[in-house]
Amino acid sequence: MSITTITKTWLCSGLLTVLVSGVNLANAEDLAAQLQQLAQSEQRSSENLSRNQYRNPEQTLQFFGLEPTMSVLEIWPAHGWYTEILAPFLKAEGQLTLAQFRHNDGSLKDDRSIFWARVSQKLEQRIAENPQHFGNPRFIELDPPMLYPAVTEQFDMVLTFRNAHIWNESGHLADTLKTLYGALKPGGVMGMVEHRAAKLSDISSSAVEGYLDESYVIAAAELAGFELVASSEVNANPLDTKNYPKGVYALPPTLAMGLQDKNSYLSIGESDRMTLKFIKPAE
Repeated sequence: MSITTITKTWLCSGLLTVLVSGVNLANAEDLAAQLQQLAQSEQRSSENLSRNQYRNPEQTLQFFGLEPTMSVLEIWPAHGWYTEILAPFLKAEGQLTLAQFRHNDGSLKDDRSIFWARVSQKLEQRIAENPQHFGNPRFIELDPPMLYPAVTEQFDMVLTFRNAHIWNESGHLADTLKTLYGALKPGGVMGMVEHRAAKLSDISSSAVEGYLDESYVIAAAELAGFELVASSEVNANPLDTKNYPKGVYALPPTLAMGLQDKNSYLSIGESDRMTLKFIKPAE
């Protein structure tokens, strides 16, 4: 091969790389704009919109690598704060499945389970009444540690927002993570946002109600088979001192202390949160 041919080949290769990079950048910017538009949609309540500053949905979902063609499982969507963004983003080319709280078939006894079953039912009704926005999400249930019906290697991405501490409190963290691992396709992503405990040293932390140690969460996920590929400080809050009488629930949006020091808690904002991206190894 002549020097001229080699030079032409190198130039063509370089030009192709630049063009592909330009296309990827344009696609990323387009997806970011879509997510931002959905996060600020007038379909959302003013209360939900006010939480964007703490939950940073477009940056968080971009960090996890969300794409519109994916099959995505959102765990315990509750009132649908993230569902309002995910459902319309995925409705044309992808598929959103919501792992709801266990429905009340008459066997639920504790008030907490009955309350969340009611919340799940209201979200399903809201989605059914507004298909133009939400599309046609599918519904299953997560009754930790199991998904009902069971699913295996079905999803490109699993998303869980502020749920791990609940599973940990009930003793189901490890087994629930194993279930989510099984639901992912090889190479799939689990994106997790969770309240982060105060770190005292490299080997210790202080975890009041609702907070979890970041190293502990990572270790539990790795034990289930996941591999941590990245972490982000996009949802960090340095104002959160994590030493409140009712733990994380003293902060908004719960404000469990009522009127007591309410303005102080409002000035702190929502909790300091770890944002972790795991993959299920392709092999």
